[in-house]
Amino acid sequence: MRLSRFFIDAPLSLGRHSLPEASAHYISRVLRLSPGSAVQLFDGSGAEFRGELAEVGKKTVTVELQECLAGMLESPLRIHLGQGLSRGERMDWAIQKATELGVAQITPIVSERCEVRLNDERVDKRLAHWRQIAISACEQCGRSVLPLIHAPVSLRDWLTLEADLKLVLHPVAEPLVSHAKPQTLAFLIGPEGGLNESEVAQAADQGFQPARLGPRVLRTETAPVVALSVAQQLWGDF
Repeated sequence: MRLSRFFIDAPLSLGRHSLPEASAHYISRVLRLSPGSAVQLFDGSGAEFRGELAEVGKKTVTVELQECLAGMLESPLRIHLGQGLSRGERMDWAIQKATELGVAQITPIVSERCEVRLNDERVDKRLAHWRQIAISACEQCGRSVLPLIHAPVSLRDWLTLEADLKLVLHPVAEPLVSHAKPQTLAFLIGPEGGLNESEVAQAADQGFQPARLGPRVLRTETAPVVALSVAQQLWGDF
């Protein structure tokens, strides 16, 4: 039987710990686990901690951690996804699936055809929301390290990053397999309305090469799933 697995946003060590209120509520009121239930916790450091619940109350849960294990290895291909900022569930889906597919960093990109504009207060709320999506995805898929999710930036600012291979999806281009194996990869994916020709040209000026995923035009939330899957198959840990 698979252990219940939870992310704890604080350094963990062997011994007894009181869990944060949100985790305690989920364990006691949602999952209704009882004392003696086996659990596995991780704190994003790369290690995993196994133990069992010692006390389970309505507001307080303590766990006795008895074993420290090496966590899941991260992909040798370090991918930074530049994802065009899109609305609601589409952005959530992209972040969830990118996390499951082993991306190292995600930056929401603001481009001309983005339909979403966020002020400072909304940015903070969305970042917290996206981080929670990534946490839940890590809990589900077994990753021991969270991807780094950056605040949204303009396309022009993001294009200056460094990577062994920088790709922008484009319907008229060579397939991914035509590129040599990189250690670091930057992937640019446009928003719902796509990137305009001027933006594609800006990307090319910063060393981004066009890449094609097949004959069909993919939605903004589908493109990262396909792109990251192909990249991990070619150069990562698939």
